[in-house]
Amino acid sequence: MRALVTGASAGIGRAFAVSLAAEGYSVTAVARGVEALETLMAELGEGHGHLVADLVTDEGLRATTDLLRGGGFSLLVNNAGTASHGDFAEQPLESALTTLDLNCRAVVALAHAFLGNAAPGSALVNVSSTLGHTPKPGTSVYSASKAFVTAFSETLWHEQRSRGVHVMALCPGVTATASQTATDVPTWLVQSPQQVVDSARKALSDSAGPVVLTSPANRMFTTALRLLPRRAALSILA
Repeated sequence: MRALVTGASAGIGRAFAVSLAAEGYSVTAVARGVEALETLMAELGEGHGHLVADLVTDEGLRATTDLLRGGGFSLLVNNAGTASHGDFAEQPLESALTTLDLNCRAVVALAHAFLGNAAPGSALVNVSSTLGHTPKPGTSVYSASKAFVTAFSETLWHEQRSRGVHVMALCPGVTATASQTATDVPTWLVQSPQQVVDSARKALSDSAGPVVLTSPANRMFTTALRLLPRRAALSILA
């Protein structure tokens, strides 16, 4: 079994790579940072590979899609993503466009390359977010990009199931990583990257989908916000 994981050098992506390797997958880890990838490869040991690629660039995206088009992968974890925080009108446009390129354009390109060669029993995991359901002021482009990922994954789930290929939108809530300390969030809403990955692996083994929220607390909180009037939900999230 071969798996390709993007954004594999840290956070959820790294937890995916380590867990899949322990499960017997031959993991190809994709990320921008050379040192972090080399550290990961040393931890995973023999039988795994890595690709240094920036998926925002045409060169990096092409190198990764070419790898997927070569076939042989039974699992793709589209995890790489980025976010800019603050009032949209006050942020540089380039920051917003980079978020769209990585969170949407790269996801579409890699999914297309993978599904073109996917055999029955293969799976595609697109890492989305609860903010795709309940957009948060201050993360406007990120929230919108994750709404795209979720809707995209839902339609692929329906299209691909007749082929025996499983597609899932994985929607974690706040996850404690190096870039997201979550100190201002109630602890009952925060998960570790490993908890998110454990939920994803269980959902894959159960063929759950097309949308998987990664904890009962996140499911409850997301449902409650969606039941509120939109203005009230936005005020709470802000």
